[in-house]
Amino acid sequence: MGWMMDIFQIFVLAILQGLTEFLPISSSAHLILVPVIVGWQDQGLAFDVAVHVGTLAAVVAYFRKDLQVMMRDWAASLVQRKTVGDSRLAWAVGLGTIPVGLAGLLFGDLIEEHLRSTLVIATTTVVFGILLGWSDKTGKRQRSEHSIGWKDILIIGCAQAIALIPGTSRSGITMTAALMLGLTREAAARFAFLLSIPVILLAGGMKTLELASSDSMVDWQALVLGAAISGVSAYLCIHVFLKLLERIGMMPFVVYRLLLGLVLLLLAF
Repeated sequence: MGWMMDIFQIFVLAILQGLTEFLPISSSAHLILVPVIVGWQDQGLAFDVAVHVGTLAAVVAYFRKDLQVMMRDWAASLVQRKTVGDSRLAWAVGLGTIPVGLAGLLFGDLIEEHLRSTLVIATTTVVFGILLGWSDKTGKRQRSEHSIGWKDILIIGCAQAIALIPGTSRSGITMTAALMLGLTREAAARFAFLLSIPVILLAGGMKTLELASSDSMVDWQALVLGAAISGVSAYLCIHVFLKLLERIGMMPFVVYRLLLGLVLLLLAF
């Protein structure tokens, strides 16, 4: 990032990251497309790292009590060699991250080079938006995240790996899979948010390694401000989304994705 970002651009991109990381509408699509649409220079790798740090801090802070219990029970389960309290949920989060980690290592370069076009983003935005609506309408919505078993972990984990394709939405595809498996809306969202923690950590770590090996100038003021804004917006987004989800359902996000996809298709052609 060898140029200085203005305050308005920092604010817009950080807010976008904070909101779209956890709403089922794809953060990568918005961060790729907004600068193109409004004519901004690419924000650079360093800024992407900063706003990911902000969203990671937000989700850890929001679920801090849950995470403390999960880690305590996970450690106890290793000692006692049996399920203890929320250890099952902790194992689900850890094991559910493996598919996306492997997919990133195997296909990350291919996706970066060939699947970041407007047409790809438009297509995935529409297709996975429709799938989200279908799963929300047909899912039984009877199970909590604490009931997740090995089959569920495999399916949701593999679904999350598909989100490496821009426009899919990591939170959207994991919620879709969870709803299909019979989880309630809130349980699907909570598990998707918990599952985001190791994924954001991995993604941020990889970007940090890339940044460390580059010679680009760093605008530290922009990074700190971007991280703070994305963190606050992400925290508020998680809180409001979980409060309203059972009442409003997924349809508003499905409609948004279809409208966004239509606009993107028009831009692509």
